[in-house]
Amino acid sequence: MSTGQTPDHPGNRDTSEASIAWPEVWAWAGGRLAVAGRGLLLFGLALAGLIQLALLAGALVGVPVLTVRVATTGHHVGALVFGACGLVCWLVVSPLVLRWMRSLARLTRRVISQWTQVPIADPYLPRPWATGGSKGPRRRLAWLLTDPATWRDLLWVTVNGLVGWILALLPAGLLFLGLFGIVAPYASVFQRFLAIGVAAVGTWMSPNLLRGYGYFARSMLAPTKEAELTLRVQQLSQTRTEAMDTGAAEIRRIERDLHDGAQARLVAMGMTLDAAGQIIDTNPDAARALLYEARDSSVKALAELRDLVRGIHPPVLADRGVADAIRALSLDTPLRIHLASDLHGRPPAPIESAAYFAVSELLANVTKHAEARQTWIDLRYTDGMLRIGVTDNGHGGADPARGTGLRGIERRLAPFDGVLAVSSPPGGPTAVTMEIPCELSLPKTSSC
Repeated sequence: MSTGQTPDHPGNRDTSEASIAWPEVWAWAGGRLAVAGRGLLLFGLALAGLIQLALLAGALVGVPVLTVRVATTGHHVGALVFGACGLVCWLVVSPLVLRWMRSLARLTRRVISQWTQVPIADPYLPRPWATGGSKGPRRRLAWLLTDPATWRDLLWVTVNGLVGWILALLPAGLLFLGLFGIVAPYASVFQRFLAIGVAAVGTWMSPNLLRGYGYFARSMLAPTKEAELTLRVQQLSQTRTEAMDTGAAEIRRIERDLHDGAQARLVAMGMTLDAAGQIIDTNPDAARALLYEARDSSVKALAELRDLVRGIHPPVLADRGVADAIRALSLDTPLRIHLASDLHGRPPAPIESAAYFAVSELLANVTKHAEARQTWIDLRYTDGMLRIGVTDNGHGGADPARGTGLRGIERRLAPFDGVLAVSSPPGGPTAVTMEIPCELSLPKTSSC
């Protein structure tokens, strides 16, 4: 007798079949095993830190102690040799080891940020010779020794090498102990069940243990409040200088465009009108031709002034916002552009202007360099951030360090604490993401 249910109806499924999603189970277990493997790699970084610490101790303590011992035995020549070696260690070897230690700390920050989702910012002061001056061993050593982050790195390497590695190695250690207890030939049934429990606990707790290691590392490797304030002041000073330079360059460009374009046409138009006024009684036809020429010059001057105003602040940007301004910009671009916007309000006018011209520069780069056929632009506002994504199907290879205009976009966003992220592998595609913190104003509504 038919039940009236279709073969695919859930009620027809055999309840004897386990409802366990085995692919998800294996994916879950594989992810936990990957976390344990990452813990092993972090343990390797801790061992590398101990090696650095031993080299530094040998350079700073071992050689001077050996020099003193040789001097006390009366071997003055040997003491001089070891003293010279100690000086070389202080001026050459020590900076190298400290730089190596700094590189290891940077790698630790990056790895922990990626693997544990615990972001750790770089706390280092900028190089003093970046603004001028020589870069000798003594100045390099002074820069390293006067930076508080150097001593925090040293403390981290010491503490991590002594006890911190335990937290990183614990997931893999519990899993190994559990598996060893399971396969041990002389283990009892109770011991095997206990080993299974240890392996299960280690597998289940591995992400939390690794995240705990990340918080432990951030407590030592993150910048202090004083360092954050110092870095913030330096960043603001740099962005202010760059903004002033950019503004001065923009003013010079406007002056040059006015002088070479609209101003020249207006002067020529005035001369044409003056000539027409002198011959209007004696040669009306020639005067009429000059008036037509002056009219054409006025039309061209007006068009150039409109282009200039559009380059300073497009009227559509002021009237309708950044989304419609980018949409209007895409109409003048030879690319096929797909625009998606989810803005339920408007950012402040300076941020709108920065976002608009950043997208304009990106589209210009795509047109000139990427050899792309299509571009996708996505505007979103989430978590207090204006996010703009620009993706093209070009050949890729974009790099801000090679001066492709991306550095100019970074400088444009920097005064607003905006960031630029570029993913452009060779062969493409290129994906550029811009994030600017801001607040949106509510859209105006009419009471009529």
